[in-house]
Amino acid sequence: MTIKCMPMGIYQTNCYIVDVNGSQLIIDPGVDAVEWVIENVTNPLAILNTHGHFDHIWSNKELKEKLNIPIYIPKDDAFMLHTDPFGHNVPVTNADVLVTNNQKFDINGINFEYILFAGHTPGCSIIKIENTIFSGDFIFRGSIGRVDFPYSNPQDMKDSIKRILSWDLQNKDYEIYPGHGNKTTLRNEYDSLKNWLHYI
Repeated sequence: MTIKCMPMGIYQTNCYIVDVNGSQLIIDPGVDAVEWVIENVTNPLAILNTHGHFDHIWSNKELKEKLNIPIYIPKDDAFMLHTDPFGHNVPVTNADVLVTNNQKFDINGINFEYILFAGHTPGCSIIKIENTIFSGDFIFRGSIGRVDFPYSNPQDMKDSIKRILSWDLQNKDYEIYPGHGNKTTLRNEYDSLKNWLHYI
């Protein structure tokens, strides 16, 4: 598996292209992601959204039309694709797959799983491929996603942090590729996440 990353738009939202055996998954194509994505895919299979905020979904519509591939999004955030709740004039589209919690997929031999960690948004999820996590706006290096936006929920974020802190890290670690900023690992973020529980 190889991973390409490009920060997109004014919020420098990380768009990822995950290549497995010559086929690609596109994760969170934000503002102005279309040209970069098209230049870096040869056999694109799907667009995967970690959540519904505009800076993570902006190029969904154009990429779906140009590449003829489906959009996956957590079902509780799907409304953001076609209602533009924050008024940013996001290109409106609909998801092809409304993902439920802990739903597993196999597309052309690429296995991945969505795991719900609500708080930043109702459907905020990570996408797990092997021991790699694409955390969207749940976990960043040294920080977590904001919970003061419309549709955010601080208590849900606390519950989500507690759940991921319960993961067994004795025998394996997880690389984290966040929605903004540099990559990290779950072990590296363990203490930071514990501390955040006191500030939410």
